[in-house]
Amino acid sequence: MAELRQNIITRDWVIIAKERARRPDEFVSGIRPRPPVDAYQPDCPFCPGNEQQTRHELFRVSGEHGWKVRVVTNQNAALSSEGERIRTINGVYRCMTAVGFHEVIIEHTRHDRTTALLTVAEVADILTAYKQRYSEIKKDPRIEAIIIFKNHGEGAGTSLLHPHSQLAATPIVPTQIRRRLEEAIRYFDEAGECVFCRTLSEELHIRERIVFESEHFVAFIPYAALSPFHLWIFPRRHASSFDDLLDAELMDLAVNMRTVLAKVYHGLNDPDYNYSIRSIPTRDQRTDYFHWYLTIIPRVTRTAGFEIGSGMFINTSLPEESAKFLRNVKVPS
Repeated sequence: MAELRQNIITRDWVIIAKERARRPDEFVSGIRPRPPVDAYQPDCPFCPGNEQQTRHELFRVSGEHGWKVRVVTNQNAALSSEGERIRTINGVYRCMTAVGFHEVIIEHTRHDRTTALLTVAEVADILTAYKQRYSEIKKDPRIEAIIIFKNHGEGAGTSLLHPHSQLAATPIVPTQIRRRLEEAIRYFDEAGECVFCRTLSEELHIRERIVFESEHFVAFIPYAALSPFHLWIFPRRHASSFDDLLDAELMDLAVNMRTVLAKVYHGLNDPDYNYSIRSIPTRDQRTDYFHWYLTIIPRVTRTAGFEIGSGMFINTSLPEESAKFLRNVKVPS
């Protein structure tokens, strides 16, 4: 019989379809290998030598032979850094000026390098760019939330192959983020502890869904994972804001993140995926109830009518089996 599981952090209910469950390796067969590409593409705006094709450069990590990571304004920005935050209410109709920031983090000079194939030092450079831009943007009083995310592959929403991620800073707190905050506060009021810390403690005790551990971070598949191979990477130290990341933790996150994405790359034949960093709204920094984390969602299944109509998800892979599968994937050094 299928089983309903609830995610204590999000309060989402998920149907774990045990009778329809597929073996973890069955998800690989539906993924087509990506065609090989060259390390340099002359018409790619993110490749070295084409810097003039991108908009204003905001930050770079430099190396011996030029830039290693660049942060630029998104050419098709959804938000504008100019203007004031003005809210308008007309009966049931409400709107606000779309002020904010929309940036692109160009992660590497090579066109053919996905995160799973980078060195730990190269992943650390990307995280350094994330942290610098996050810390700088949160100073703007118009900004309420900062979302850092990556779309890998067409099925995940990317439009350019060159490895890149994005940052969007909004003048409001998105509903999904606010709902997680409310649930975290509710749990803290009831139990007197952080729900994220408690979840991490339980997962480390049970150990059935752990994928990879490093000194400062733990990667695991949630008990009520919304979809197959849905991953969370939690910092062991309680911290609410991503930019509270210490230097030693940043390097260790690079180790953990690179290893986990390499396991996904090699174990699942380089699937499309999304990842995002979930952090507290900018007006807060340190709380007892919220714990920032990184979430990775491989796109090995599709959202269909039931999910859209109900808001619930059907997961056709047992989280425990998915975790075991990824845990056993050998990653080249």
